[in-house]
Amino acid sequence: MTGSPSEPVTRSVIWRFIWILTFLCAVSSRHARRRARDGDNLEEKEEKLPRDCSEAPRYKDGVYVIHPDGLHPLVVYCDMTTYSGGWIVIQRNSFNSEISWDESWTTYKYGFGNVEKDYWLGAEYLHHISKQKVYQVRFVIMDNNNEEKYADYNLFSVEDEAHGYTLRLGSYTGTAGDAMSSITAGATHDNMKFTAKDKDQDIYSANCATSYGGAWWYAACFASKLNNKNAIYWQGLCNGNCKGSAILIRPADYCVYL
Repeated sequence: MTGSPSEPVTRSVIWRFIWILTFLCAVSSRHARRRARDGDNLEEKEEKLPRDCSEAPRYKDGVYVIHPDGLHPLVVYCDMTTYSGGWIVIQRNSFNSEISWDESWTTYKYGFGNVEKDYWLGAEYLHHISKQKVYQVRFVIMDNNNEEKYADYNLFSVEDEAHGYTLRLGSYTGTAGDAMSSITAGATHDNMKFTAKDKDQDIYSANCATSYGGAWWYAACFASKLNNKNAIYWQGLCNGNCKGSAILIRPADYCVYL
């Protein structure tokens, strides 16, 4: 009989404790759902960034932000008018360029210049972008008469740094001539590693970048070289006196609208 008066009190304490636990669980659940919802919203915002220029709204040529797979967002120049658009401009060079192009391996790895003028996007970024999909490339050359010519290759990829950022190209069509793959072994650029003044990966007895400037997919040594100041060369078109160049990539024609 001595314990009976405290029994209602004990039951009340227990029910109050259960109510508190239920309340805390409900609050925790609401917070968890909110965190999940916020996380989904962040993912949706990230997904809105295109992986390349072909996925961007095709309004006009200009500067865009893309977010390639496995990379942070990148600022690039998109060409939305050339041959139905969707191109990333990965290189642009002009006669009397403001940049010297005489840069180190690390600088060529991560890029330099002004995306609205002359610039190099970066070999590391070319690798990551080109492994997302099947890409094609257009080399645009302004000859010594300032007339535009082009060389298209239906496949384009760049291997990773461990493999020297080796260039892989498909078959050629165009008006500039095939200065990237059909020349003799000593001057071809297809299947060549990238060489800079402080990293020699060419097949020449010396360093082609040191001997001829810039950095490029040199062999022994070149049939084209576009990363040079006042020495843009494309065999059969202009002998170091080209007025300008640009390199554009986008998903191969049969992949553009996937």
